[in-house]
Amino acid sequence: MAEYDFDLFTIGAGSGGVAASRRAASYGAKVAICEGSRVGGTCVIRGCVPKKLLVYAAQFRDGFEDSAGYGWSAPMPSFDWETLIARKDSEIDRLNGIYINMLKNSGVTLYEGFGRIIDRHTVEVDGKRYTARNILIATGGWPSLPPVEGIEHAVTSNEALHLEKLPHSVLIIGGGYIAVEFASIFRGLGAEVTLMIRGDDLLNGFDDDIRVALAQEMRKRGVNIISRCKPAKLEKGPGGYTLTDHMGREHSAGLVMAATGRRPNTKNLGLEEVGITLTEAGAVPVDEWSRTSVDNIYAIGDVTDRMALTPIAIAEGRALAETLFNDNPMRIGYDNVPTAVFSLPPLGTVGLTEMQARAEYPQVDIYKAGFRPMKHTLSGRDERVLMKLVVDGESQRVLGCHMMGMDAPEMMQALAIALNCGATKRDFDRTIALHPSTAEEFVLMREKAEPEKKI
Repeated sequence: MAEYDFDLFTIGAGSGGVAASRRAASYGAKVAICEGSRVGGTCVIRGCVPKKLLVYAAQFRDGFEDSAGYGWSAPMPSFDWETLIARKDSEIDRLNGIYINMLKNSGVTLYEGFGRIIDRHTVEVDGKRYTARNILIATGGWPSLPPVEGIEHAVTSNEALHLEKLPHSVLIIGGGYIAVEFASIFRGLGAEVTLMIRGDDLLNGFDDDIRVALAQEMRKRGVNIISRCKPAKLEKGPGGYTLTDHMGREHSAGLVMAATGRRPNTKNLGLEEVGITLTEAGAVPVDEWSRTSVDNIYAIGDVTDRMALTPIAIAEGRALAETLFNDNPMRIGYDNVPTAVFSLPPLGTVGLTEMQARAEYPQVDIYKAGFRPMKHTLSGRDERVLMKLVVDGESQRVLGCHMMGMDAPEMMQALAIALNCGATKRDFDRTIALHPSTAEEFVLMREKAEPEKKI
């Protein structure tokens, strides 16, 4: 009789948990996974995928408006929110089914229910207990709400994807990537949008030039950005909501959305009871092998205190399976990880920001290009592109690439390869430009930007 029911029991069937479980099963491990919501996790069910489908919908307004400059003469089509949400839900249902089948076809046993760790080798799901040699925590994150009176009247990104009707006006609390993306979605689909942020600029942690440029472009599109403002009280009235800020000013909207970050989803998992330490924010600290303070219990993805990105969770999960079940010890790197913000216009970034580079290197060279993209010479749209290279002044190695503008996320994936290969500014310079394209500007920047110069 086997010592345990399973070699690996994964709690959470999101991108990371599914990747780890499937890879482990492919090496002959007996694997189970449980999920208390829908298989697919945040990214597939209530995050990246449905959000980007809504971003695509919002982008069509630009296309309809811009077409006039290219000779098209047609009235602006009407938009139906209910149709969009129904189509989005249908696609998410399809993906949910694909994920369930992937687990089944990989030989992973799926238990649909909330899992809780009873002891270092036991997981309980809906009252039934299963033993496992190793346990993996892959429960991701969950939207957090600010401590504001009446904040229960606000929606989060979870509920925003399932609204019955498109609100006529939206007030979004927060200035991070979720706030910026939903502001772009709602504004693109026709709502009046206000962003209320605590600091001076959007997207704390991104390169400063990019942050400032995006705020300028969003304001051009009609998004009202209120800086240095904190919510104090939220009230629901017969016609909508009233948010009172810390200065006593009142802001009215048909919908209030809280986009003030996400917290690791560690509540009611029994972690501390079995000796797993948590950070003050509730994250699970792990070592370089994704091991928690209990040596046979592991954690990956957004539930940890590492980098909260879906591809990172997948890579961590696969590396863990290689280490435990394929005699192939594997750790992943967290340098030069590309990321994007699907705002309108979108951002793409990889590597160090200018501020990070100056804190780490004695000499830093900056190259920038700011221009009106070719597409808008005929469309007439007042929108600019900003591209930026951060370079080590001594070795000339490119440390960071940043861009705001159309197709920025697509370009950044390829640029990440160059940075991971240690490309220098000379390598960029000797690369022949692909003309005419926006991407060619990354290999055409020659003049260093003055430190105080802003584009």
